[in-house]
Amino acid sequence: MGGGKKKQSIKQMTKPKKPKEPKNKDQKSDAAPAAKKTIGLTMPDINNKKVMGTLKGMKVLTPSVVASRFSIRLSLAKAFLKELEKRKMVEYVSGGKNLKIYKIVA
Repeated sequence: MGGGKKKQSIKQMTKPKKPKEPKNKDQKSDAAPAAKKTIGLTMPDINNKKVMGTLKGMKVLTPSVVASRFSIRLSLAKAFLKELEKRKMVEYVSGGKNLKIYKIVA
């Protein structure tokens, strides 16, 4: 079932092979790794005018949009939108099991 090694073409055989460099954590590479974003673990303040102004500027509110805008976790964004719905600041428009769409109440 395993089979043998695939036979290389003539072009592949003539190309010089580059030696693989070991990946050591101590060794620094030329390209720096992308910096990780810190994701917030606290819900944005509902009474803050800046937060509500940001929400009013959005046409549609989904948990993923809110999570990316405020740099919070998706589960926290879902809880945030549910809390806003309880306070009648946003209105549930539509959605299914995985996606819920809200809009700001005028």
